Amino acid sequence: MGKNDEKIFGFHRNIFFLGLVSLFTDISSEMIYPLLPVFLISVLGVGPTFVGLVEGVAEATASFLKLFSGWVSDRRQKRKFLVVSGYTLSTVTRPLVAAATAGWHVLFIRFLDRVGKGIRTSPRDALVADSTPESEYGKAFGFQRALDHTGAVIGPLIAFLLLTFITQQYRTLFLLAYIPGIIALILLIFGVKERKAAQPGPSSQPVQLTLRPFDRRFKIFLLIIILFSLGNSSDAFLILKAKEAGVSLSLLPVLWAVLHISKSLSATPGGILSDRYGRRKMIIAGWILYGGVYFGFAWAQTSETVWILFAVYGLFYGLTEGGERALVANLVQPHLRGTAYGLFHFSIGLSTLPASLLMGFLWETFSPKAAFSFGAVLALLAAVLLWLTVREGSSEAVK
Repeated sequence: MGKNDEKIFGFHRNIFFLGLVSLFTDISSEMIYPLLPVFLISVLGVGPTFVGLVEGVAEATASFLKLFSGWVSDRRQKRKFLVVSGYTLSTVTRPLVAAATAGWHVLFIRFLDRVGKGIRTSPRDALVADSTPESEYGKAFGFQRALDHTGAVIGPLIAFLLLTFITQQYRTLFLLAYIPGIIALILLIFGVKERKAAQPGPSSQPVQLTLRPFDRRFKIFLLIIILFSLGNSSDAFLILKAKEAGVSLSLLPVLWAVLHISKSLSATPGGILSDRYGRRKMIIAGWILYGGVYFGFAWAQTSETVWILFAVYGLFYGLTEGGERALVANLVQPHLRGTAYGLFHFSIGLSTLPASLLMGFLWETFSPKAAFSFGAVLALLAAVLLWLTVREGSSEAVK
């Protein structure tokens, strides 16, 4: 076993350090983003429409760049440079919100932050797969997602403590977000090693940004992911439902923390279960659970029911996030992983905006029951299609 193959707490060193990088990066980002809408409206004086514009531009940018960054990492057969570049751009620009004096400043900063996310995400996922035996894909991706969600719990908690006991100045808090971000960069630069895919590919031809070389099963999986994602609208609608069901405004951040704690605790076990019992089975179980939870939200009328549903909803993420990424690695050849993860993330991002628009339209035109039921039905339909059409196993390139 070479130096780059050493294990830390049972994980390849790259997996361990990439998990820590996700942890500290999310601590940094979640110290800022829950407060960003309030900062934009109350301090900079913009309206809710502009807040929506900021988020829409940011997420569209990230989705588009995830596609290209994965492809570039395949062509170069180097992942780390792109991963470091993406994390560095986000870390350096994100806390600059502290110096913003106009709404367009925040729009530009948020845009650059999401450019960083778009650059790093697909190469990082490919590097996770490159550093892991096929039998442990789920465990590795589950660990990375678990620490990411843990950061989403710790970040808002730190912000709450700072605002309560240290300073009530948003700008000071935003600047302090540099600290965990810089820690993440140091861990990434010195802890993570470049690791090429095990196989260079069947020919010397450069990887093209096309679906042609991919296994038919992977193409079908992308279509099913798009179908599921069309019913997977922004979790902001869950907050609206919670408020409607009687959860007090002061408890909404706690409810949000419960969701992330549930995600964090279930992510690694969910990934390990996908290694043991199969990716497809865990994804289908997660999507069925999602459908049940969304039907629950459709009919929930009490705050107690909402608290239970939020905790159970986190298990959906635990069952699916690691398994979905592991299944992508199973369905494609090693030299195409970056492009495959780019297509995977792009497909989800492509569906995010219409999914939320559909949810809002159904909510306003008919009722919350209709909106949540629509999401549930699409999830169950996607589960059935995945069961009928996609089989697991080593990928063979489609000529």
